[in-house]
Amino acid sequence: MNADQTLKLARRFIELSPDKRRLFLKALQGEGMDFSVLPIAPGVDVAERDQLSYAQRRMWFLWQLDPQGAAYNLPMAVRLHGPLDLAALQHAFDALVARHETLRTRFVADGDDVRQQVDANAAPLQLRQDALTELDENARQAAIETIAEAEALAPFDLASGPLLRVRVLQLAAQEHVLLLTLHHIVADGWSMNVLIDEFLCLYDAAVAGTEATLDALPIQYRDFALWQRSWLEAGEQERQLAYWQARLGDDHSPLELPLDRTRQGRPSYRGARHEFPIATDVTERLRGLARKHNVTLFMVLLAAFKLLLQRYSGQAAIRVGVPIANRNRAEGQGLIGCFINTQVLHTEIDPLLDIAGLLQRVRETAVGAQSHQDLPFEQLVEALDLPRSSESPLFRVLFNHQAQVADVQAIETRSGLRLAPIALEKHSARFDLALDTHERGGQLQAAFTYATDVFDAATIETLGEQWLALVQALAAETAGAVGELALPRLATATGLTDPADDAPLVHQRFAAAARRHPERTAVMAAGEQASFAELDARAEAIANRLVEAGVGPDRLVGVLADRSVSMLVSILGVLKAGGAYLPLEPEQPAERLAYMLADSGTRVLLAPENWQAELPANVQRLDWAQAGTGSPARTAPAAANLAYVIYTSGTTGQPKGVAISHGALANYVDGITARLPVERIRSMAQVSTPAADLGHTMLFGALCGGHTLHVLLREQVLDAEGFAAYLAEHQVDALKIVPSHLEAMLVAGRAALPGQCLVLGGEGVSPGLLGKIRQLAPALKVLNHYGPTETTVGVLVAELHDQTS
Repeated sequence: MNADQTLKLARRFIELSPDKRRLFLKALQGEGMDFSVLPIAPGVDVAERDQLSYAQRRMWFLWQLDPQGAAYNLPMAVRLHGPLDLAALQHAFDALVARHETLRTRFVADGDDVRQQVDANAAPLQLRQDALTELDENARQAAIETIAEAEALAPFDLASGPLLRVRVLQLAAQEHVLLLTLHHIVADGWSMNVLIDEFLCLYDAAVAGTEATLDALPIQYRDFALWQRSWLEAGEQERQLAYWQARLGDDHSPLELPLDRTRQGRPSYRGARHEFPIATDVTERLRGLARKHNVTLFMVLLAAFKLLLQRYSGQAAIRVGVPIANRNRAEGQGLIGCFINTQVLHTEIDPLLDIAGLLQRVRETAVGAQSHQDLPFEQLVEALDLPRSSESPLFRVLFNHQAQVADVQAIETRSGLRLAPIALEKHSARFDLALDTHERGGQLQAAFTYATDVFDAATIETLGEQWLALVQALAAETAGAVGELALPRLATATGLTDPADDAPLVHQRFAAAARRHPERTAVMAAGEQASFAELDARAEAIANRLVEAGVGPDRLVGVLADRSVSMLVSILGVLKAGGAYLPLEPEQPAERLAYMLADSGTRVLLAPENWQAELPANVQRLDWAQAGTGSPARTAPAAANLAYVIYTSGTTGQPKGVAISHGALANYVDGITARLPVERIRSMAQVSTPAADLGHTMLFGALCGGHTLHVLLREQVLDAEGFAAYLAEHQVDALKIVPSHLEAMLVAGRAALPGQCLVLGGEGVSPGLLGKIRQLAPALKVLNHYGPTETTVGVLVAELHDQTS
């Protein structure tokens, strides 16, 4: 079949009704013909010709949510050196607008439908000009940055147009800055390259007074949109959708990374960028690794990224969005339009895999996606019936790799005008995190673009260092499970020192965590939960009540340690009041409780109203549900003042009180932060009684670090199956437990272990127990914690390794 015949066949297909298109496609398949290889017919006059492409529908929806937003603006800034012919510049852009329908398109709603309206007689493009020649160099540079940012952030009206803005800033007689901005609904990254290439040709021709030698466009964007809809809706969409639905399953929970700030209801899309190179020798080893395992460099870099995300999230199913140019049709390669598609690459990351196994899993994911790349992301979202919002569905993290980027710092036209790109300092972030890698001149570069709504620069710099460490480990083909590949702990102190007098104390650290993460769940206990903001507010109210009762520095307050949210509120309230707490376990004999109250000199006790116990006559009992009536002045504790007193069994059989200062407790929290893998931890579990200090590792580690604390009930920690079920259901990342207790829980298998870190303390650890832990969870970080209560919970920490083999 010759070219004319295939073009007629393609045109005939588009002219059919939807039902007949489906029959036509089946007939072609029966003849062994692949419809996707047929050409795109131009100018087919059918009723649906002006309907939007799938990508444009998504852009229209997002624009309606935020018409004043700039998240989908595509800005470009170019410095022009040499003689600039403004008339030729105007002519070149007018010719571009006449050549590409998308540049003279607006979008009009017709009931529930939206259509592209192309202005066949578009007016000349309005070329805005600004003279900055009177400004000195510093003021001129500041003006360029201000105007460029304003252009990049100025909204577009999709219903009125135009959707291309051009602005020229004159700096000197032969020095200008050209600012171009398009809306994503009519362009993509590929389009920007097309626009610049054609502009150069048209400008040179206009300066010379000749006709530009550009090949005629075989189709316009509306032809592509019509062809795409017709083919997919005739059955191809169902075939590819079946693959994606099977691949993604029914659970579409987003990737939960530990954030520096709580996600707001409406994102600002403000972003920042962190760039860094990858050493040439590492790049060469990565290429060798890719060849050895029959994968691409893209797959190797993606594997390292997915592994890092698994470490941080603790989740097995890692979904990353990957943009594809979607320009696999020759007819569309020279068009300006929104062709780009996004794929969701879903991979189950098992920390027990070795490097070869990890690469093969990522390869399988990428190859499967590539063979089903025509399904528009918007159709997948619609088919999965996901909530429509401004937040990206299915994924919050993006990865993009460009194999080769031209090493062009400047371009010189035939007319003597030199163009050099200007890096824009302002970045928009449509996702929480995006990793871009590219090769230029043999050098591999990487950059994290991140949403400043949720991430700090320091966090992203750490991410960059840790991803680079994983890349280097893959390049070195480090043996063992990928879950055991080490991540650097950056800027970690090698030892602890005495805290300074003005160092934040524990209650101040908790308050700071509450300000950073007010909506994050702080505690879950006995079926009740509270956010950081709620916990902080309740503790403040208790503190006011205690101050009214005369509590201040070095004054002890008894707290009923009953594994409840109110118990935590009471402890924090005592610390905020400047006092010290004495935890009292309700199951202890009344004689022991009375002894501890009398021996410690405690005069105030916080407990629920329904707790029945005989107390010494001189002890004032306060109901922990009763808040203070005002805001009395408090005396802030110093580092040397008491924070708590805990009674141990003592060597004589008589309970002995151990007093710990605020400064020592703050120093201990520093130790927790330095030694636990906090970057991978979202939640911690307190297993032991709050009346002992064993649980302080998790209690203060969680509340001061902004993590969720799970306070397990006594019944839960004595039932192996119930214990394991709770850890699994709530995806607990870290816990501390006595070795003999853990031994009993391990009858439930791997589920009885946390996801990221296990701390053992209170007893010696047998090689047999350690071997069993390693067998069940080889990638789990296991720490041994040792020290008497007098050393503030513990004084020594060491990572344990299986020595049984």
